[in-house]
Amino acid sequence: MKFGSVPLAQAEGAILAHSLRVQNHKIAKGTTLTAADLARLDLAGFEEVTVARLEPVDIHENDAALTLAKMLVPDPQAQRIRLSGAGAGRVNLIAETSGIVQLDPKRLQVVNDVDPMISIATVPEWHRVDADGMIATIKIISYAVPNTALEKAGAGAGGALSVRAPVYSSATLIETRVSADIPSDKGRAAIAGRLHRMGLDLTPRVVVPHKEADLNQAISAATGDLVLILTGSATSDPMDVAPQALRQAGGELIRFGMPVDPGNLLFLGALGNRPVIGLPGCARSPALNGADWILERVICGIEVTSRDIAALGVGGLLKEIPTRPMLRRSGT
Repeated sequence: MKFGSVPLAQAEGAILAHSLRVQNHKIAKGTTLTAADLARLDLAGFEEVTVARLEPVDIHENDAALTLAKMLVPDPQAQRIRLSGAGAGRVNLIAETSGIVQLDPKRLQVVNDVDPMISIATVPEWHRVDADGMIATIKIISYAVPNTALEKAGAGAGGALSVRAPVYSSATLIETRVSADIPSDKGRAAIAGRLHRMGLDLTPRVVVPHKEADLNQAISAATGDLVLILTGSATSDPMDVAPQALRQAGGELIRFGMPVDPGNLLFLGALGNRPVIGLPGCARSPALNGADWILERVICGIEVTSRDIAALGVGGLLKEIPTRPMLRRSGT
């Protein structure tokens, strides 16, 4: 592509680099200049314009963006991604369903490494998204790129991102109480909101005493596709009431504790094929916390291992929330 100022007589068919206003008429940036456009500019006293002129090996920005998008999303139905139309060298990738975004950072990095004028920007890996939410944007920064560069950028990127949809439809939330008082509705409401965004319903409310035997029975009797536990007294050890109740019900503990703050006191387990998540107290707030990251992955059928949870520490210092019993303190 050739870029620079040319006389009006040489500008027909070139792409205007900067918007120009001629009397009451605007010729927008990116316009392919016609004889009529050049006549207006001539009458207005312009002698030359700054343009981009494509070479035979170049692909126009809109065609290039759409071509790259199709290389990245070869199977829109399976990847649950819809492509927007192309405009100003941009194509957006839109989620067809609620869920989380699974992507391959290394393959996407290759797209951005080939040519600075070829770019893709995405949401973070495992980002929760609503249906019709934008998950990525492809932008051809210049007015055109060489076909060879475009082919190289997209060569290994097919299927490098997709939306994982929820695989469960219901959840049972078991709450424990340390006194005769029933817990407030705040925690259940916050968790119901999280689940609703992912298309899950809560089964009828279950509140039991904070004792292993009672909680064991409630876990065994849970009817939801996954089981959530919100204890009246925080779980502070792998042998505490809730993990022990899970074991007594025939389940297993996969991980207690996570390097995400707030959210340290989460535990993850399983009862047969059903995931069991022991929620930290901060889950009573709708604010983002570590439990969201685990809950969203589990709901979408992503296997979460102890090592996966350990890896969340980098980037795991989240915004402070005022409902914490002890706020973080700076200094000594």
